Amino acid sequence: MTTDMCEYCNGTVEEKVAQVDFKYKGHIIYVKNVPVGICNKCGERYFDAKVYKKLEEIARKKDKIKNKISFPLANYEELAV
Repeated sequence: MTTDMCEYCNGTVEEKVAQVDFKYKGHIIYVKNVPVGICNKCGERYFDAKVYKKLEEIARKKDKIKNKISFPLANYEELAV
């Protein structure tokens, strides 16, 4: 990771391994164990080009992903009273 300072808030970007959500062609996939730089101030994520290309490759093969997760989806208009 070559970025040391966040370009948005000037926070410190730290290299981590994390689960990330990756948006690709209108779909979102979650990928575990991804090397990523994360700003410790605003949370902005930074990927090396090789990592980003690999995430695109994984997303193109999304139909082969066997593990699925589910989560509650709230409707803001119904529940924000």
